[in-house]
Amino acid sequence: MILLQNATAVQFEPCFVKEGVDILIDGTTIKEVGSNLRSKYPQAAVTDMKGKLVMPGIVCSHNHFYSGLARGVMADIKPSPDFISILKNLWWRLDLALDEEAVYYSGLICSLEAIKNGCSSVIDHHASPNYIAGSLKTLRSGFIKAGLRGMTCYEVTDRNGGMKEMQAGVEENIAFAQLIDAAKKKGDEPYLVEAHIGAHAPFTVTNEGLSMMAEAVKVTGRGIHMHVAEDRYDVAHSHHHYGQDIVARLDSFGLINDKTLLAHGLFLSDRDIDILNARGGFLAHNARSNMNNNVGYNHQLAKFDNLVLGTDGIGADMFEELKFSFFKHRDSGGPLWPDSFLRNLWLGNDILAKNFGAKFGRLEAGNKADLTILDYMSPTPLLADNLPGHIAFGINAGNVNSVMVEGRFVYQDRQFPFDVAPIYAEARKVAQRLWTNMDKLS
Repeated sequence: MILLQNATAVQFEPCFVKEGVDILIDGTTIKEVGSNLRSKYPQAAVTDMKGKLVMPGIVCSHNHFYSGLARGVMADIKPSPDFISILKNLWWRLDLALDEEAVYYSGLICSLEAIKNGCSSVIDHHASPNYIAGSLKTLRSGFIKAGLRGMTCYEVTDRNGGMKEMQAGVEENIAFAQLIDAAKKKGDEPYLVEAHIGAHAPFTVTNEGLSMMAEAVKVTGRGIHMHVAEDRYDVAHSHHHYGQDIVARLDSFGLINDKTLLAHGLFLSDRDIDILNARGGFLAHNARSNMNNNVGYNHQLAKFDNLVLGTDGIGADMFEELKFSFFKHRDSGGPLWPDSFLRNLWLGNDILAKNFGAKFGRLEAGNKADLTILDYMSPTPLLADNLPGHIAFGINAGNVNSVMVEGRFVYQDRQFPFDVAPIYAEARKVAQRLWTNMDKLS
């Protein structure tokens, strides 16, 4: 057992800030939260928090670890005046150039960076068209090496190989879900990674592809993870080719349920939003990515019952993502305040709960011991009523001191439990090769 002594306990939902709290970790879960627990559990290993903020682990609810080696990319990228050209000229060339080694280092580097920024969990969305079979297992190995909890999936698409490519993507999703099920049953590996049934976006998945995905959902018991209405083109394509709104089309195949995670949704209709809400599905808002791709702003955020926050591949700094989400919202004349976006950040724990079958997101007995620990010396009182303001205007990833996942420190006192320098050195070599291969695709 581990006793985190003298912590400032911080919880987002319901919100509280309490000083002088002890948190007892037994195995992978929180056993007790209270005061003066050392005398009650003398056998526990004590770690003095010295007043540090201890909060439930931060969740990034939509990411692309395959973009991990794209930072500062030096490749011949043609001018890209619109969203579709950005996809074709950059991202679809990058993912085509990925091989097994590049996928591994992308995933491992992104896992380490996520932890360093305070995340205990990341929900990933993967693509590597020239390395489909086995790609999710490779990503999983990076999650486990770093100690990060998360989910991943392969994005089904027809953009390179039509029906054959869609089928390969569906098969990889099913195979990975079955691998997870077998690993859970065997029980000799940490249960850190779960599965979605992934897809790129409705405009690159035909009805035949959606039918295959529906069967995969049925066979595996998982939900879908998919981009929708990131750009107006996706909506126009759905209307032109299928005569349906996007979510209505997905729902007609039985793909919208309480495990559904859709990303972006800037241009969804009111009916689409009603369907998603009625089914209990989630929408991931990615403010910085939307700004970077110049796709517009989602003025409908307040209409979604289950709105979560992601980065869409722009790192995994969720403190920064929350700030951008709030500031962009205010700049666009929106009515929401930091408390709303703090709840959106917290709600990623609900996705984990539905998929891992455990409790997340609260400093309570029985919850998973996934924790984010911060050094934050506030110049003003830190209270439950003003915690959202502290996070929007003060707290940042530079305050991250430690991260615990499944009751184990995966980052402690700003140090990983293993030497990461060789990993970063090798990643730089792999990134250079990846960029060279991207130019060969031109």
